Parts: sequence; C-alpha cells; structure tokens
Amino acid sequence: MTEATTQNLYGGVLIKGKQIMDFILEAQTAPTLKQISDQVDMTKSTVLKILKTLEYCGFVRRNGEAKQYYLGTVFLGYAQKVDETFDIRQIALPLLSELRDQTGETINLGIIEDNTITLLEKLESPQSVYLVSRIGGGMNMYSSAMGKVTLAQYDSKKLNQYFSKITLTKLTPHTVTSEAKLRRNLVEIRQQGYSVDDEENQPDVYCIGFSIATENKVYGAFSISIPKYRVDQTKLAAIVKRAKVIQKRIIAGI
Repeated sequence: MTEATTQNLYGGVLIKGKQIMDFILEAQTAPTLKQISDQVDMTKSTVLKILKTLEYCGFVRRNGEAKQYYLGTVFLGYAQKVDETFDIRQIALPLLSELRDQTGETINLGIIEDNTITLLEKLESPQSVYLVSRIGGGMNMYSSAMGKVTLAQYDSKKLNQYFSKITLTKLTPHTVTSEAKLRRNLVEIRQQGYSVDDEENQPDVYCIGFSIATENKVYGAFSISIPKYRVDQTKLAAIVKRAKVIQKRIIAGI
C-alpha cells in the first residue's frame, strides 16, 4: 500500500496496526517489541501503544516471559467465517469466461463433495458439446478430469482413504478401473500440472482439468471439455498454455 493511497484513508493507526500484524504473521519466529519496531520503522513507544490496543482486542497476544508477540486466536474465528462464506465462483467465473472465449470450448467449474466432484457452473461454448453432467450434479473423481487433478493434490493418507471408500466402476470402455494404474496416472498429473479425461467419463468427450488450490487448501477445479473429433495436439498445447495462465490468476485472487 503506497503513501499516496494511505493518505486518502481514514484511520492511520489502523494501517500501522495492520503493518505490525503483517510482520508478526510473516516472521519465522515470534518477534519482540524491538524487532517489530525496527522492521515497521516506528518508534518503540508507538509500536507498544498499538500492540497494547491489539492485545486488548485479541488480535495479538504476548508471551510475558520471552516478551514475544503472536497473532491472537480471534483470527481463527474470522478464518472460519471467511471459509464458510467464500464462494470460488466470484473469483473464478470472470476468468473462466475469458478462457471460454479464448478457446471456444465449454468450461466447467467444480468442487469436492463426498468423494465426488459437484458441477458448480458450466460455461457453454459457441460450439457446444453435450455433457451428461448437469449443474449441481456429481461426477466420479477417478474418471473425470476435475476429479483426477484434485486427487493428485491428496497426500498418501487421504488418497488411501478415498480408494477405501469407493468402487472403481467402468462408465465407458475407456474408464480406468485399476487402482494401481490410477495411482501412476496421479503421479503424472502432479508432475505436469493438469489431468486428462480421454473419454473416461463420457464417450466422445475429451477433458483437460486444472486444480484450484493453494498450499493449504484445495478449493475446487476447472476443466475444458472438447468433442473428441476436435482434439489435436496443437490445439491441446494452446489450451493448456492458456489454462495455466488462468489458473494462476484465479489462485492469485483467493
């Protein structure tokens, strides 16, 4: 935040308080008063006054013996509320609309629910492809592009739990029902950064999936659906390149 910007805002002390909390958040170990003062370029007396107010509000807490400062547990409640009210559509849809216009293909947005991918939105292309799935409906994770790219984000424990709860059923002649083969595929997906559903979920439909995930959480996934007859390597390479840019922009907005 620049000085020109902050001059137009009411409550300079609030901005200083945020600077202090940002430093506490980013510090590798809980900082002392002096360390905070040195970093945020404020006098120790000013920092101490702000810290006392933040401590009173529950935004920071102090270890009395070590005289170090931590963020307060009140933020856990705020984080939970943000999580409850967060809607990935608000960030993703404008960018996915761009991707639909760039590629001319149908774009799908989904989230994880009960070991399935629930379709949140479907942005139809001018050259629309018929999809069996409907908004609000579910798709198997093991057979869909959005599902597989999501599974690729799981650690071994979570992946084992998933496979223990589901039955790998053939939906098309191309559906992979071997757990070992799927696990190998998930390793490849993790390495290349996207997944492919080559008529595994629905005949004559080819999908490319990308996760929407940060280091701490998987928010969902999106995919590009293409009729199999329109698929060629040049087209796929261009779509993957554009989709990776959109993926980064969505994640940056979370």
